[in-house]
Amino acid sequence: MSVQEYTPQAFHRQAHDALGNPQIRANFRKAMGGLMEKRREAFAEWDLQTLRQLGANIRLRALAKLPDLLEILEANCQANGIQVHWAEDGEEACRLIAELCRERGAKQVIKGKSMVSEEMHLNAYLQEAGIEALESDLGEYLVQLNEQTPSHIIMPAIHLNTDEISTILHDKTGLERTRDVDFMTAAARAQMRERFMAADVGVSGVNFAVAETGTLCLVENEGNGRMTTTVPPVHIAVTGIEKVVEHLRDVPPLYALLSRSATGQNVTTYFNMIGSPRKQAEQDGPKEVHLVLVDNGRSRIYQDNELLDTLRCIRCGACMNHCPVYTRVGGHTYGTTYPGPIGSILMPHLMGLEATKDLPSASSLCGACGEVCPVKIPIPDLLVRLRREAVGEGRGNVPGAGVKRNRTEVAAWKGWQWLATHPRAWRSGTAIAGKLRALTPAKLGAWTEHRTAPKPARTTLHALVQRHRRESDS
Repeated sequence: MSVQEYTPQAFHRQAHDALGNPQIRANFRKAMGGLMEKRREAFAEWDLQTLRQLGANIRLRALAKLPDLLEILEANCQANGIQVHWAEDGEEACRLIAELCRERGAKQVIKGKSMVSEEMHLNAYLQEAGIEALESDLGEYLVQLNEQTPSHIIMPAIHLNTDEISTILHDKTGLERTRDVDFMTAAARAQMRERFMAADVGVSGVNFAVAETGTLCLVENEGNGRMTTTVPPVHIAVTGIEKVVEHLRDVPPLYALLSRSATGQNVTTYFNMIGSPRKQAEQDGPKEVHLVLVDNGRSRIYQDNELLDTLRCIRCGACMNHCPVYTRVGGHTYGTTYPGPIGSILMPHLMGLEATKDLPSASSLCGACGEVCPVKIPIPDLLVRLRREAVGEGRGNVPGAGVKRNRTEVAAWKGWQWLATHPRAWRSGTAIAGKLRALTPAKLGAWTEHRTAPKPARTTLHALVQRHRRESDS
C-alpha cells in the first residue's frame, strides 16, 4: 500500500485528489454521519447550551490564570512525587524525553495516544536516537504500521475501512486476511500485550492537568493508556501548557462535554487519574512519573486577546466531524498534525502562515464548527482573523503574516471599494455592465470549474425599484 507525503503547501492539489477518490469519500461519509448522530443522541436530554457555557467559562478562567496555575501545578505535582520539566518548543521536549530514556538505558518505549507527541514528531526523534517507540492506541498503531500520520485527532485511522486494515495487518504483521473486526482487534491486542511487558518507558498525553491537586487526567477507551502509564517502570506524560485546569471540580463538566462531543459516549471506558508514582505499599504502577510541559508557540498565542480563544480547545474533534470541508477531503489533505477547523486556526501559529496560508481559507464559513464546539471557541471568527493576517491586514501577531498578498486581488478589491463609496460611479458602472453582460466570459479560472460564471443583471435593482414606483404612481 503506497503512502503519500502530505504538506500544507500542497493543500489544493491534495484536496483535488481526495475529492476524486471515491474510497476516501465513502469512508468519511459513513464515519462522520455516524459520529454526528451519536453526538445528537448523547446530548438529547441535556441542557447543551448551558453546559457549553459552563465549559467555556472553565477554560476561560483557567487561561486567565494560566501563568499562576502552571506554577501551582508544578508545585503540587512535585509534592506528589511527579517530576516536572519545561520545554520551550517541540525539539526541546523531544530532547528531554530522549535524555530521560537514555539515562535509564531505555531501548523500547510504548506510547499512549498523544497529539502533542505527534506535533513534536517524537517517534522520529526517538528512532534517530536508537530508541524504538511503538504506538499502543489501535488507530495510532495501524497508521504507524502503514507509515502514515493520524487523519483525525480522536480516531487516527478513520480514513481506513475494514479491508484496508486487514491488508495492513496482513502485510506488516503476517495476520491472515479477514473481515472479522473482533478477530483483528484481538490479534492486535495480543501483539501489544507483549510490548507493554517489554517496554522500558511509557509515554502518554494528558487531557486535563489539575493545578489544585497535581493530578493528571487521561481519557481513553481501549485500556492501552492505563497499561502505558502503569506497566513500564517509568511514565512520561507530555502535554501542552494550555491543558491545565484550576480545580478538580472543573473536570466533570469538561469530561461530559469531551466524551459526548468526541464519540457520542456518556463516559469513556476508562478515566485515569494519575497522582503520583508507585508508593511503598503499592504493588503496581511506575516507579517514576515525569510531566513535560510544552509551550511550542502557545505563549505567543496567549498574548493575543482574540487568538487566545484557540487555547480553549479540549481536543474532542467535533469541529472536524461537522465540517463540510474536512468530511469530504479527510485529515491528510491538510498536511498538518491537527487537521480540520481547529487545525486551520492552530497550525498557522505552530508552522507559520508561509507554510499554512491556504488553511484559514479551507472553510465555507458555514459556522458549523463554532456551533458544535463544546467550549464555544469562535472558530469562524478566528478563521477570518487569520485570513486578514495572511494578507497583511491583521495585527501581525502570527508568524509569516502578510505572505499571501496578491497585487491583482488587492487592486481589484480597492477598485470595488472606490466604486462602492462613489454612488454616481457605481450606478454608471453597473448600468454599463448590464448592457455588456453578453461579453462576460464563461470561464473565470478555477472558480468556475464547478460553478456557472455569474453575469450582471440586465437591469439593476435600483432601476427596477424606480420603475415599479413610476408604474404604481401612474
